[in-house]
Amino acid sequence: MQYKNGKDIFPERLLKQIQKYVSGELIYIPSMEKKKDWGEVSGYKKILQKRNYDIQLKFRNGVTFDQLAEEYCLSYETIKKIAYSKKEVLIMDYKATLSSAKAYAANGKLEKWIHEYLCSDGHNKEFSDGLKLFDRYFLGPVKMPLSFFKRCCGPEDGLKWQIPAEPFENKVLSLMDVIKNKTDLPPLIVSYYNGEFELNDGNHRLEAYNRLGINEYFVIFWITEKDDYADFMEKYKKYLE
Repeated sequence: MQYKNGKDIFPERLLKQIQKYVSGELIYIPSMEKKKDWGEVSGYKKILQKRNYDIQLKFRNGVTFDQLAEEYCLSYETIKKIAYSKKEVLIMDYKATLSSAKAYAANGKLEKWIHEYLCSDGHNKEFSDGLKLFDRYFLGPVKMPLSFFKRCCGPEDGLKWQIPAEPFENKVLSLMDVIKNKTDLPPLIVSYYNGEFELNDGNHRLEAYNRLGINEYFVIFWITEKDDYADFMEKYKKYLE
């Protein structure tokens, strides 16, 4: 630590005020920067968080403590402690992908992923704000037959959200090219009310999937009413298993 003379740093008026409290002594003035937590500088803390998250996820998916202990070179008790830990492991990096949505869902944060998606890549903050008005049931991502869903957005007459044909067609054709080379697109978002589905996000993707002959893809469902949730589970629970 470098020594500096107060006369060279402080204005005279301020120096006289300081001298009322201490004079002729060495004082330490702490930095304004927030001290970083252990492991943040080296990145080791994030590595451990990622490891612990992977262990918890694998345990939920049926991997045994013995198998995990051997894979991660940790003791049985350490693996058990990590697997049963109630502490939230915040290592989920949001992406507009199915993999990211699944990771959030596995960590009990599906609703968080939905809002992050809608407020960024989904370009629909109004939808996100509306979802926050009431408590909802959020289910998924679950693989479902796409024949269950119909577009409510497009150039055709009678659709809830009618848009010009040319931009709709251009976006669908662009998505078809993406789908051919990439399978990790975000899930569709669908509401369930009074026994009916409404496709809230993914209308262009649904059209692209249909044209490519893809019959199934992953869907996130949101439901508001308890009766609708019970009805959904009675009819479609098999898809969640």
